[in-house]
Amino acid sequence: MELDKIEELLEKYFEATTTEAEEKSLRSYFSQKKVAPHLEQYAPLFQYFSNAREERLTKQVTLPPTATDSSRNLSGRGATKRYLYRWISVAAVAVLMFGIYFGKSYHDRKQAEYAYQETKKAFDLLAQNFGRGTEKMAYLKEFEVTKQKIYNND
Repeated sequence: MELDKIEELLEKYFEATTTEAEEKSLRSYFSQKKVAPHLEQYAPLFQYFSNAREERLTKQVTLPPTATDSSRNLSGRGATKRYLYRWISVAAVAVLMFGIYFGKSYHDRKQAEYAYQETKKAFDLLAQNFGRGTEKMAYLKEFEVTKQKIYNND
């Protein structure tokens, strides 16, 4: 019965739906010497978590001073210069964003004008060829009239 419960808890554990108490029971089960053979593959996982929980850092960590810490100590020209550079960078980003936005709309407008001009050229070419076709139709009509005269005289 306990083995079924452990298998059920393992499924819940891998679905990330276990409670802390259920995880504690899993850790205690896998810390035993006698584990079911088909579950032995999970034992190192839970043993690692048990060992890692007990590890503590005992070394003192010192952090190097940051640039912002040293700028707080500066007064006058150095701090003003950094403040100015920050605002210049913000302004540069704003100008860049406006340029991208308005540049894209300008490009889209130019592209639409180009498409209009090309379509206009295509329609002009089509109209010219259509005009030539109607001229040829006049010759064809004249040919038809002449043919009718020849057949009617016979």
